[in-house]
Amino acid sequence: MMARMLVHTKKLHAWWRTSRRHILIVSAFVIFGLALTLAGGTLLAVAFTPTPSISSFADRQVDQSTKIYDRTGQILLYDYNRDAKRNIVPLADISRNAISATLAIEDSDFYAHGGIRLTSIFRAIIFDIIGGSLSQGGSTITQQVVKNTLLTNKKSITRKVHEWVLALKLEQSYSKDQILETYLNSIPYGGTLYGIEAASEAYFGIPAKDLSTAQAAYLAAMIQAPTHYSPYGPNRAEVDSRKDLVLDRMRALGFIDDATHTAARAELVSFSPSGQNSIIAPHFVFYILSQLEEMYGSDALMTGLKVTTTLDADLEIKAESIVSRYALENVSKFKASNASLVAIDPATGQILAMVGSRSFFDTGIDGQYNATLALRQPGSTMKPFIYSLALMRGYTRDTVIFDVPTQFSTACSPTDVMNSTPPCYAPKDYDNNFRGPMTFETALAQSINIPAIKVLYLVGIKNAINLAKSFGLNTLGDASQYGLTLVLGGGEVRLLDLVGAYSVFANDGVRNTPTGILEVKDGQGNALVKFKTSASQVLPAAIARDLSAMLSDAPARLPEYPLNSPLSFPGYDVAAKTGTTDDTRDAWVIGYTPSIALGVWAGNNDNTPMVKSIAGYIAAPMWHEALAYALTKYPKTYFGEPNPISASVPPMLQGNWQIPDGAGNVAPHSLLYWTDKNNPQGSPPSNPAQDPQFSAWEYGIQVWYASYPNLFINPPIFVPLSYTTQTTSQQ
Repeated sequence: MMARMLVHTKKLHAWWRTSRRHILIVSAFVIFGLALTLAGGTLLAVAFTPTPSISSFADRQVDQSTKIYDRTGQILLYDYNRDAKRNIVPLADISRNAISATLAIEDSDFYAHGGIRLTSIFRAIIFDIIGGSLSQGGSTITQQVVKNTLLTNKKSITRKVHEWVLALKLEQSYSKDQILETYLNSIPYGGTLYGIEAASEAYFGIPAKDLSTAQAAYLAAMIQAPTHYSPYGPNRAEVDSRKDLVLDRMRALGFIDDATHTAARAELVSFSPSGQNSIIAPHFVFYILSQLEEMYGSDALMTGLKVTTTLDADLEIKAESIVSRYALENVSKFKASNASLVAIDPATGQILAMVGSRSFFDTGIDGQYNATLALRQPGSTMKPFIYSLALMRGYTRDTVIFDVPTQFSTACSPTDVMNSTPPCYAPKDYDNNFRGPMTFETALAQSINIPAIKVLYLVGIKNAINLAKSFGLNTLGDASQYGLTLVLGGGEVRLLDLVGAYSVFANDGVRNTPTGILEVKDGQGNALVKFKTSASQVLPAAIARDLSAMLSDAPARLPEYPLNSPLSFPGYDVAAKTGTTDDTRDAWVIGYTPSIALGVWAGNNDNTPMVKSIAGYIAAPMWHEALAYALTKYPKTYFGEPNPISASVPPMLQGNWQIPDGAGNVAPHSLLYWTDKNNPQGSPPSNPAQDPQFSAWEYGIQVWYASYPNLFINPPIFVPLSYTTQTTSQQ
């Protein structure tokens, strides 16, 4: 039986080998036949297709402009293609640097091929067939000249064949230099700029013949997607990276030597201010243009789109004025040269204001850089997400957590509460004080570090990151990148995303993805897209209301902030949270009402430290004035009532930490002693010492308790232990 099976198996293998060879042979003939058919058809098309006049390329004008409006559809923020600028220059008047950079990144074989690259065409066909689309690139410069000037934007097989045919025909009639000259004089470089001469004058204030290697690399880097790679847009880091890619290609192709490559990569290139008198809300406008380019392609921006955005132009103009004034004051007060602001409607996710810097046109601080989209460490603004997860797990606003000296590293002794030298970790607060027992609400309101780190341990780092990402903080990495410092701002986020995340608390736990577009119409008035909400419940409404109660409790902020601090608005329900990073590199205030969420950032674009202080001084006055103005524009609304705390939950969750043991003795213990961290409202753990953090938490509490022997006779409200060690984070 086994022998017959072996024989049968061998026959199957032999049949498959033979069949596979037949399949490969047939496939090869099919592909070869298709190639011959394509080649033959192309030759016939070339023979019967008239050659277009090359003058039509140079004479091409853009006759429709894309207009960007505010949310009313009445205020024009920017006319993208108005007064298109084009200066035709001969190839001899274009820097060799610019020619080499363009060839390096766009078509390094330009002077070798006949107008098309067959390998690129076949690869594109295969991928388009597999992918079911006509999206593959691989165009030569000659093809780009043809498709950008003679053909429509509609993608089809016929159009692609026409492109190949005309490219071959063009190469038969004109020299390479003529084609390249036409290309460099006609390609868009963003906005109203067409051709390298206009781009060079606009971006650098010099003619194209004087472009340096680095400047030329920047212009070449922009060609692929001029709005996305605009130096004034939100993707400056990508522009810089692509510029370096161009330089790497130039060196690899032998266009520049190693010394020139090194110098060009190190060169600090400055861009001239752009459009100062013809644009409102420039950071927001370029943010929208970048989105449009991603949605429809760069060519669509020259087809007469009408875009109605979400921007409140009045709030934007007021916010720009406020940010500029406070940012300039902060230069002398705190050595903070820049600031930014974002406002969002929590109920819809619509962006109402976006101020990317103190001035878009301030070249001294690289004002075109949009700091609302920059990755920065969020400091203590991460804490509300950690506390909200703890509330979801069953803890309460009144849960007691101890702010006492604690060694969190299990690699070090629990008694080593003054040592933060790795692998030890014994953090302090900005004032080096320890406050003893605090409720979750007071610990969050005062932004105290030790309780926040303990809460993060209770809920777990991975769980905390997953929750934060569900709020829209998708720039955070995975759990392996962080330790317990995550709650103090160890990750990196964008101001736009952070304000959007706080909007979830304002909107009863419902997240709306931040958006800046209400409607896009094409040149014929047909709607291409209309705003629709993308709401999702990422936090129970009751938990969101608990967080809002915690963040709007002005008395709970005492003594860290007085009742009349910039975080308070008497008569209004306003929740707020500050954040300041190590070495005071970033200062944040994020706050909200049910009607509007508004956040600000202050710091330096180059990440240099400010004067050591807290966000309550650096950023809160600016935030307060901006939100005060917004409150006059939007409805006065109130948060829903927080959850009542049941008398059936364990005493520590009710705010009672003076719990007698079985013998009637009263001594303070940590949450790890009284509650199961995975089920805090259930039975206490049978052996709390099994938790790896238990001994460290208990030791810190006993040290604190020993310092106050009469504690239970007259319990103090504020019982600080003062240390003079270096802090690890600030409010």
